[in-house]
This record gives sequence, structure tokens and C-alpha cells, in this order.
Amino acid sequence: MKAVILLSGGLDSSTVLYQAKADGCECYAISFDYQQRHRRELDSAKKIAESVGVVEHHVVSFDLRLWGGSALTDNQIDLPSDRSVEEMSQNIPITYVPARNTIFLSFALAYAEVVNASRVYIGVNALDYSGYPDCRPDYIQAMQEVFRLGTKQGREGEAIAIVSPLIDMKKTEIIQLGNNLGVPWEKTWSCYAGEEKPCGICDSCRLRLAAFQELGLKDPLSD
Repeated sequence: MKAVILLSGGLDSSTVLYQAKADGCECYAISFDYQQRHRRELDSAKKIAESVGVVEHHVVSFDLRLWGGSALTDNQIDLPSDRSVEEMSQNIPITYVPARNTIFLSFALAYAEVVNASRVYIGVNALDYSGYPDCRPDYIQAMQEVFRLGTKQGREGEAIAIVSPLIDMKKTEIIQLGNNLGVPWEKTWSCYAGEEKPCGICDSCRLRLAAFQELGLKDPLSD
């Protein structure tokens, strides 16, 4: 069974890649260089892909700075920092990249159809308080219909399935799953700031650190 895995190099997508491998899939990884502020994550994606032993790992490049609209693609927009979980959950954050997962899943779908994969794995999570609209169950359900209607494979046979194993999991549960699967956390990257070391104060860093602390574990990327 072949599967395409969306791999950013972060905690969630790395866990999903390891899960796909545990599911017995031949793994084809796809990552994206969209000139994001935190392109440092692509180094982690490469390391994680190598650690699993994927069949192929493609990095697709395009420039979402052309229109910006997010703190991740426009350096003139400040990253939110030192926010509580309650503050993070109030509104869709400025780190939301417009339609990003729709763009990513479109590339993954095309790739999957070419290599004859039956699954596309994505590490979206609806419970991490980030509030992204393209990380929610109704979005995944809608994209599954696109997969069915928008491809030759979907029209003539069985549609490629979107697999989102983390969608209803807490961040602590994802870390526990990753531990069971043997994910090397030291090779992953979550920080939005794009520096050599995690900033520790952006939303992504704070959610990650809080989850490790709640489990009584040390994040290998923390000082």
C-alpha cells in the first residue's frame, strides 16, 4: 500500500509519517518551501524522511510572499508571542496562511495519483487551540469529496483517502503516540521564528513546550 505524507518537519507531521510507516505503507513524502519565515523546518523534514526511509521525498517550491497575508509569509507582520492557550483559542491567528492546506493537499493529491497511492496522510489537529479553519473535520470531509470528484482515480475507481490520524488528539496524546512510534523529537522543528534555536514564545513553541511539560518530559529542543 502506497501513501503520500505531507511532511513539514514538525511534531505532528513527523508523528504522522511514523504512523504511516507503522501502518505498513510505502511512504512518499512531500514538503513545501513556500518562502515561509520558518524555512528551518525543511531541514527537519529531510532528517525525518531519512530516519524513516521513505521511497521518495520531494520539496515543492513556490513563493507565497507574493501576496503575504500571514505572519509566516510577511516579515512586516509580527508573530504573536507569550500568549496563553485561552488567548490562542479566541480567534483565527495571524499565523494562518490563507488556503495553505488546500494548496498542500492539491499537490499531494496529484503526486498520489501519479504514484498510484491509495492514501494521503496529513497531520492536521483540531484540538491544539490554533483555530485554523483548514485543520478541522468538516474541512477534511470536504477535501475528501474533492479527491473523489476531481481525479481520474476517484471517478473510475476508489478515491484516494485522506488519513488524518491526529485530528481529534490533544498535543499530549500526539507526543505519547510519537514516543510509542519512536519519533526522534530532537530532529523535529516547531518554532515559527526561523532562528537557529526555538524562540520559546511563539504559539507553536508554547503549545509544544506545554505538552511536554504536562507529560513530565523534557523537550529535547528546549534549553
